[in-house]
Amino acid sequence: MYKKKTSIVGIIITIIILIALVFISNMNVENLSYIENVVSSVVMPVQNGLTYLKNKITGNQAFFADISKLQQENEELKKKNTELETTLREFEIIKSENATLKEYLDLTESYSNYTTKAAYIISKDISNYSNIFVINIGKKDGIEINMTVISEKGLVGHVISVTDNTAKVQTIIDTASTVSATLSTTRDNLVCKGTLEEARKLKATYIPTNANLIAGDIIETSGMGGIYPKGIKIGTIESIINTDNIVNRTAIIKPAVDFDKVETVLVITK
Repeated sequence: MYKKKTSIVGIIITIIILIALVFISNMNVENLSYIENVVSSVVMPVQNGLTYLKNKITGNQAFFADISKLQQENEELKKKNTELETTLREFEIIKSENATLKEYLDLTESYSNYTTKAAYIISKDISNYSNIFVINIGKKDGIEINMTVISEKGLVGHVISVTDNTAKVQTIIDTASTVSATLSTTRDNLVCKGTLEEARKLKATYIPTNANLIAGDIIETSGMGGIYPKGIKIGTIESIINTDNIVNRTAIIKPAVDFDKVETVLVITK
């Protein structure tokens, strides 16, 4: 019974298809165009959507491909940047070494009449009361206590203690320091001492009553006192402090050496 019903349904569908074919074959072109338009209006949005989706997927693939390429280029740039930084550091080291060698050369040429040993400062002990440096040469280099220490600008101080490889230098601005000095213009003698009142400055005392002091006058070592050779620049007169008694007048001396920045020195061994 079931097979019989199936056969009937099949026959009916076949007849409907044949009728539809005959109907379409007898339609004119205008009617066909109308049907095409109807079909097109239904199919085209779907087709456009599929095309857009395809393009979107393709675009995304290109986008991710570009991201991957950019990441690779970024890694390469980072590597090159690291290499350039390393090279720059090497150049800075070479530049610093050349600057130090030039300072040594300039110092040696400035004090060619002395036998000297070049050194650089490895530590500084700076406080309100003391101003002491440690340099990188010692007994093995022929350094002894009381040897004079100078820089390109002028007098730094003298050696107060020595180890095999280092030496401690008391600077002229240390409060315990005293330097016998001379005015370069009038050749009047005076004494320069480190002072608490004026940081990084010196105070000139024991000034002769007839000495004509002028701001800007140069102060040099006198050669007296048994430590410092004659004629090494100490600094310049910055100001004069007059008192009711001219015997007690003093002057503030600005050192020739910038003790905050000095790095390279010479020790006069002879």
